[in-house]
Amino acid sequence: MYQFKNDYSELACEEIMQALMKYFNEQNIAYGLDKHSENAERLILEKFNSKNGKVFFLNGGTQTNTVFISYVLRPYEAVISLETGHINVHETGSVEASGHKIITVKGKNGKIYPRDIEKVILEFNNEHTVKPKMVYISNSTEIGTIYNKEELVNLKTICDKYHLYFFIDGARLGSALTSKENDVNPEILGEICDAFYVGGTKNGLLYGEALLINNPDLARDFRFHIKNRGATLAKGYGVGIQFERAFKDDLYFSLARHTNEVASYLKEEFKKLNIKMLDSPTNQIFAFFSSPIAKKIIDNFGVEVWYQENDIYCLRFVTSFNTTNKDVDELIAYLKDNI
Repeated sequence: MYQFKNDYSELACEEIMQALMKYFNEQNIAYGLDKHSENAERLILEKFNSKNGKVFFLNGGTQTNTVFISYVLRPYEAVISLETGHINVHETGSVEASGHKIITVKGKNGKIYPRDIEKVILEFNNEHTVKPKMVYISNSTEIGTIYNKEELVNLKTICDKYHLYFFIDGARLGSALTSKENDVNPEILGEICDAFYVGGTKNGLLYGEALLINNPDLARDFRFHIKNRGATLAKGYGVGIQFERAFKDDLYFSLARHTNEVASYLKEEFKKLNIKMLDSPTNQIFAFFSSPIAKKIIDNFGVEVWYQENDIYCLRFVTSFNTTNKDVDELIAYLKDNI
């Protein structure tokens, strides 16, 4: 049966694999200084309207978050994140292992708001505490919600007020920007934050993330830090080729749009079965089941337990570039026979 565990269980979409095969025997300059990486950078900067930006290609999300945050912050500076933030929960303490405290806030609906930041600034306000210097968010969030334009503008305003860097984790940025509820144009991201990354690993690429640093002061000497942290890819052109193809004709957004469409289909089928869900407009769906059926679903469809309260499980279903309506129908048929 099809596995709804995550959006990176399949190797890569056909178009990306074809691009890699097209150049499999081509020689390229190493360390991301090749023509494919340069062209990919140009396409990404144009798409996000980043006037003074610089793109750096890295291997994965945890690596990108840790390398960037540890480069930007001084030893006594900290990053603000949600309690559920990926850097706080799912990255094995890598940011804090680099010497930087993560200050957590509760937020709401998987999102940080200016009031959360204000509270942190009031609490950490002298040299006897770490100094808050960065706000970290994910879009889409860990529970599949998305930030609207007004929310991002408000975060930018509060960051400017307190001289904080604004960094967006875009592991599932494609899903956020192609959601039917989204009102954020890609171009806004080139203006509104100091840095964000375009996630490839979770959107049909073999591997790779494209970190776009809009703030030129933060891009200076960053390549040295990438190497210092063991994150420089000798065959960097492997990532460059993939992002070049992904942004050549908006393939990146077509893949993301597909994940959302299949997720919407799954949600509609869940509703017909009166299955309770959290509100999520992207490719992560959180649904509730009693213990007996939840365990069967986990065994057969590989979904993850998001949390458990007594006998009720909240299960996470994730669709990918490769998920089809037929895969959903198989799951629904199973549920009809077992609920």
